[in-house]
Amino acid sequence: MRLPPRLAALSLALGLSACTTAGPPPGTPEFAAAQVSRAYDCGLRVDRGRLASRMPQDERRRFVMANAAFAVKSYKAPRACDAAERASVQRDVAALARR
Repeated sequence: MRLPPRLAALSLALGLSACTTAGPPPGTPEFAAAQVSRAYDCGLRVDRGRLASRMPQDERRRFVMANAAFAVKSYKAPRACDAAERASVQRDVAALARR
């Protein structure tokens, strides 16, 4: 069975977008660790200890483990970020600090 070209292109685009947007769900310690990692990539200062101290003990452990994994990935393949991403990450980290 052959798909019409437009339908094939749409399904390919949806499939690729799912691959690039997959990540830890917001509100999890893993998401917080990912945001901290992005902040470091963007050259922002982040007080990891302060963020971790506000989390319950079980979440703190998950945060530390995820943060270590993201730090290794970031170290191996650092990336720059533009002004828009930097501002977005800065807002996300500020929201995490207020949590």
